[in-house]
Amino acid sequence: MITIDFNLLNPLERTIHETLSEYSRTHETIRITEAAEVCQCSVSKISKFSKKLGFTNYKQYLDFLYGKEIEQIQKSSELTRLEHFIRDFDSQQVDEMIELIQSHEKIVLFGYGPSLVCAQYIEYRLRTCINKVIIAVSDDVSVASMTDENSLLLIFTVTGSFQSFEKIYHDTKAKGGEVVIVVEEYNTQLFSQCDRIFLLSREAQPSYLLPYEKSRTIFFIFMEEVMQKLTLMQKSGDGLMSEGTG
Repeated sequence: MITIDFNLLNPLERTIHETLSEYSRTHETIRITEAAEVCQCSVSKISKFSKKLGFTNYKQYLDFLYGKEIEQIQKSSELTRLEHFIRDFDSQQVDEMIELIQSHEKIVLFGYGPSLVCAQYIEYRLRTCINKVIIAVSDDVSVASMTDENSLLLIFTVTGSFQSFEKIYHDTKAKGGEVVIVVEEYNTQLFSQCDRIFLLSREAQPSYLLPYEKSRTIFFIFMEEVMQKLTLMQKSGDGLMSEGTG
């Protein structure tokens, strides 16, 4: 992405651009040292001028000056994946998650490693938009002790392959709770470890990344949409509010 804004330039920088524009008409190329000499300034000034104008470097500015196609820096594969996720975002999943949250008195959040950190953040955010018992737990024993027949256990995982949730599932079901897994990547083994799955992404992250190295950005995007809508519903009085310690 390049945004060229000549209004950002001070008088000296505008003079540099005008000088180089004129000079380029009679010279096939202009090295940066040559540009500095022609404009009677330092090389670093030419470099800073190029970036201030909106270019990544002097070479990109030079391509612009000569009317050449500007070489674009390739977006990372993760940015492309997120772009596709946002483009194909399923708002119905947001509504379904809200319905689940509203239908339970207690929300228990769980994940391993970085996914636990996500759960802890989501715990904090949910407390600001709904009046329910909400807690993020860090181990299997805590899950078993916190869940009951009024509980919704939300498990966050990118791949579902780091460790099985089968014991947590059976322990929660024995207490009468409902178990939902929010996962990024398709994993058939998870079907027997929960009551319901929210599969968020159609594209897997690179296989060379270990589970704890993978991005959790999509969790945040999805759950922020859920929490923003819950907040609006609360403010408008449309939310089903349950008593709890929050």
